[in-house]
Amino acid sequence: MFTGIVQGTATVVSIDEKANFRTHVVALPEELLPGLVPGASVAHNGVCLTVTAIDGGQVSFDLMKETLRLTNLGDLGVGDSVNVERAAKFGDEVGGHVMSGHIICTAEVVKILTSENNHQIWFRLSDPSLMKYVLHKGFIGIDGISLTIGEVTRNRFCVHLIPETLNRTTLGRKRLGDRINIEIDPQTQAIVDTVERVLAQQAQHTSVTTDVEAGS
Repeated sequence: MFTGIVQGTATVVSIDEKANFRTHVVALPEELLPGLVPGASVAHNGVCLTVTAIDGGQVSFDLMKETLRLTNLGDLGVGDSVNVERAAKFGDEVGGHVMSGHIICTAEVVKILTSENNHQIWFRLSDPSLMKYVLHKGFIGIDGISLTIGEVTRNRFCVHLIPETLNRTTLGRKRLGDRINIEIDPQTQAIVDTVERVLAQQAQHTSVTTDVEAGS
């Protein structure tokens, strides 16, 4: 489990590429190393990855075919940075919202608006059918960052970023066309799916009742 409060960024220092598989090594911030052991979970751009080896401050992670297909981690090269968060422990403050580290799709950066006191980024989901889970003032995970959704249109949405988020994460370096990882708030997804199911059942019951009355 993660909280969506990014603890820093880590630079990719090496990549071992294989068929539908890669191992990448990142230089984790020193403050994230205490107590870290092989098998521990660390989120990279919101993707839950398992530590496979530790060599000083350089930590290795394996990326499977599905991870490379579904997320932006396969786009990374040596020298790129990722947002990192270690798994939450019982009793930790949840300053963002509960996140699983399971990415549902990616989104493309389609507009960036900046001014002296505002930084706004607009996104378009790779799977438009998931827009039903993107609600005004709801939660969303963007490259591992817990954010509140701003404006929502039929096929786009935006977030507003404070200076602390821009300084602590990679979002301030994003450019038009960049892909970011999306994790939908599971509570929002459960509510939307439940309402859809109930409405579908009611519509089916009404249809059956109407057919029976018409035939009587």
